Amino acid sequence: MGKREEMIKEIKELMLQPERIRNMGIAAHIDHGKTTLSDNLLAGAGMISEELAGKQLVLDFDEQEQARGITINAANVSMIHEYEGQKYLINLIDTPGHVDFGGDVTRAMRAIDGAIIVVDAVEGVMPQTETVLRQALREYVKPVLFINKVDRLIKELKLTPQQMQERFVKVITDVNRLIRKYAPQEFRDKWLVNVNDGSVAFGSAYYNWALSVPYMKKSGVSFKDIIDLTNAGDLKTLRKKAPLHVVVLDMVVRHLPNPVEAQRYRIPHLWRGEVESEIGQSMAKCDPKGKVVMVVTKIIIDKHAGEVATGRVWSGTVKTGQEVHLITAKRKARIQQVGIYMGPERVNMEAVPAGNIVAVTGLRDAMAGETVSEDQIEPFEALHYTSEPVVTVAIEAKNVKDLPRLIEALRQLAKEDPTLHVKIDEETGQHLLSGMGELHLEVKLVHLKEQWGVDVDVSEPIVVYRESITKVSPIVEGKSPNKHNRFYIVVEPMPDNIYQAIKEGEIPEGRPKDTKSLAKKLAELGMEYDIAKGIVDIYNGNMFLDNTKGLQYLNEVMDLLVDGFHQAMDEGPLAREPVMKVIVRLVDAKIHEDNVHRGPAQIYPAIRTAIHCAMMKSNPVLYEPYQKVIINVPYEYMGSVSREMNQRRGQLIDMRQEGEVMIIISEAPVAEMFGFAGAIRGATSGRALWSTEHAGFKRVPTELAINLIRQIRQRKGLDPNPPTEKDVCPQQ
Repeated sequence: MGKREEMIKEIKELMLQPERIRNMGIAAHIDHGKTTLSDNLLAGAGMISEELAGKQLVLDFDEQEQARGITINAANVSMIHEYEGQKYLINLIDTPGHVDFGGDVTRAMRAIDGAIIVVDAVEGVMPQTETVLRQALREYVKPVLFINKVDRLIKELKLTPQQMQERFVKVITDVNRLIRKYAPQEFRDKWLVNVNDGSVAFGSAYYNWALSVPYMKKSGVSFKDIIDLTNAGDLKTLRKKAPLHVVVLDMVVRHLPNPVEAQRYRIPHLWRGEVESEIGQSMAKCDPKGKVVMVVTKIIIDKHAGEVATGRVWSGTVKTGQEVHLITAKRKARIQQVGIYMGPERVNMEAVPAGNIVAVTGLRDAMAGETVSEDQIEPFEALHYTSEPVVTVAIEAKNVKDLPRLIEALRQLAKEDPTLHVKIDEETGQHLLSGMGELHLEVKLVHLKEQWGVDVDVSEPIVVYRESITKVSPIVEGKSPNKHNRFYIVVEPMPDNIYQAIKEGEIPEGRPKDTKSLAKKLAELGMEYDIAKGIVDIYNGNMFLDNTKGLQYLNEVMDLLVDGFHQAMDEGPLAREPVMKVIVRLVDAKIHEDNVHRGPAQIYPAIRTAIHCAMMKSNPVLYEPYQKVIINVPYEYMGSVSREMNQRRGQLIDMRQEGEVMIIISEAPVAEMFGFAGAIRGATSGRALWSTEHAGFKRVPTELAINLIRQIRQRKGLDPNPPTEKDVCPQQ
């Protein structure tokens, strides 16, 4: 039996022992070296040669990833590590660090139980570090810490051991501050990272060495040895004395939970159903003999196998030929193939039991976040993305005959990456593609051309704005076209704390299952309980409430009213941009007794017009997306950077000096950031390092808003003049 076959045999045996499994991810700020780290872990596990580690970028197997030198797709790999005489199965997901691909991080967090947070010893904790840590803790994923690029402290900055220790203490303190801030209440103290217990390791992924306190005690290697060997340039001895994969994977086995432990506390928080039920207990106990439940976390297209759904098995054993329910898609499917990933390679298995990460084919209509189960059950909580699509491009097929293939390709791209929004503009016939940023869209358009062979014309990037209101409206009547149905609507601005709770996932989007407990939560956040208990639906950060009393036939049209509410929120009255932070209250209605007179063609326009008219009476405003921009630059270029940001309506938030480097943190509108890369390189002679992250939406200054509304309306083929109340509200 060859080495590979031996490894697959061992993996199959360990898959049946959940206490010997660790499902873990590697998450970091961009360029903190986590891809090199994952490569070296694979080399240590005997999956690639040590010479190629860090150069082969095994988990960055997409051509664009290798060309750009960044991780774009979350990649899965299963490998074996021996710790204290026992073998363990490590299911590793290497997640992207760039903010534009944060959606992949969110999806990966659902599948794993623990994560290595990688922080650069020189740069320290960065905003993206905070973002990934927050994502992990929201999903009840336990963190450990790896402080990377310690070699730079020794060779470049020439710090003394005392100064290095101070640097490590600062990083650990910053990480623990974030854990205290974002961890679930019951784990705020338990999950703090600590040098002494070995939940912190430090080293150099690039040079393939690492240390931790337990390893130093066990091996006798001291930090002085590391400094001496680094200064002497004896990297071979260094790698032998302090092998990175041993130190890091020992930390993983010792500190990250196995699926049996993790599912006990994760299931009650991630699954909406009754935990005491038979299926709830099967998941909480990670029972391989229970009914199958898995959650899809990623969809990829395989040239030979078609759609491959990757996900976490929470209960039962996934086998070929099983019939399952796709809960959200509301249809059945039959599993065709079952396998696991070993980097780019998918290895077929006869079965994959609870507690493991699986790759299956046959789930044709599944999307990321889909709950797949043998029986009809409650779905898992929806995935909560930290960012939103804020940049759009319009695309058209260069050749008309490519149109059907373009539509299919876009449908597939949106399925693979739910943070990508695809819409057909029926008036212009253009396909609108919205993503997290310029790079996100650029990468997807390359996929479109290379994987699907579709040549497209692409517009300049367009920013996606939001519409909102600033005051409570009077009661507005909306009449159906046949005048037989009337709805009375009030709209009001949503308080910031309620909007934040929705965005953070504390208040779930969609139709609530338990209205009473949600109303209680809203009351705690300051909404009147009597109003809050009318909650019907939460959609894209907006809320629809039924505050009527005992109306006949209302239940029969409620689904149509919710659909109409969605339509009104998708396109606001000012410029047909999405709406945010609006509470819509239905306060009264007159509904025709005959359902022939109250179909969709009557209800939709009535509710949509009433909402838009009420918004026009509530001082409607435009919001624009902002980015936080973090720039590291030598001190002498500070003035050039400040000027560059000022020209882009940027606001300085913080500035600090670390050695010769200034770290400048500012916020700027996304609309002003196009072409920033070239401009900042020019202004700093290529000496600036920078990164960005989504910073939410801010109100557009009044003096800019009117012109902006004109431009947006003109682009959409509408009358360019901003609408007035008279234009939107029907004559009573």
